[in-house]
Parts: sequence; structure tokens; C-alpha cells
Amino acid sequence: VQLQASGGGLVQAGGSLRLSCAASGRTFSSYYMGWFRQARGKEREFVAGISATGGSTYDADSVKGRFTISRDNAKNMVYLQMNSLKPEDTAVYYCAGRFSGVYSTRASLYDYWGQGTQVTVSS
Repeated sequence: VQLQASGGGLVQAGGSLRLSCAASGRTFSSYYMGWFRQARGKEREFVAGISATGGSTYDADSVKGRFTISRDNAKNMVYLQMNSLKPEDTAVYYCAGRFSGVYSTRASLYDYWGQGTQVTVSS
């Protein structure tokens, strides 16, 4: 599976962005998918995850109520809708896939990674 993230950009605090992750490969619908982010000088952190069928999602406390993860298995796409953005959301955002299909917040357990897309939120 190859992943390509897009949709990042510069936005003012309080604004919204929608990130997209395009996946190649016929087994995409069996993968657990996640979004991670890495701010400059910090470790990569889990943002949100979604089960293979899309029926179950999990959000980090820092984004709960503001970000929504979704997927469209027919299109091999995963999305992250980000609302009420804050300057502390500034980071490079990565989509990632886990072959086992099992939920995890640990980056080391994900098998495939996209190239990242920069999100910058100005105050």
C-alpha cells in the first residue's frame, strides 16, 4: 500500500482544513488507518484513527470535538476534517496504515506511511 497525503496549508486560528490521504492497493479496506502529526522538535503523536470498515473511530484528547476522521473504501481515501484550528495544531500531518487492522496509537506499529503534509495555523 502506498499512501499520499494532501490538503495542508496555512490557515488562521479558528479556521478549517480537510486533509486527504489517497491509498493504492486492493487491500486498503482491511487496514486500520490513522493520522499522526509531528511538530518541530517534538515526537510524532497520534491524532485520530479509524477501523477498517469505518464503524469505529478514536480521537486524541487534544483534538476531540474539533477533528473528525473518515474513510471511503470505495475510493481508497481517508480524510481528516479539522475545525476550530489552533496554533498548537501546527505540524506536519501524516496518514498511516496498519496491516493487522487493529487499533493502535503507537506510530511504531503502523506499516505504511504517507509523505506528510504541512499544516500551519497562525494566531
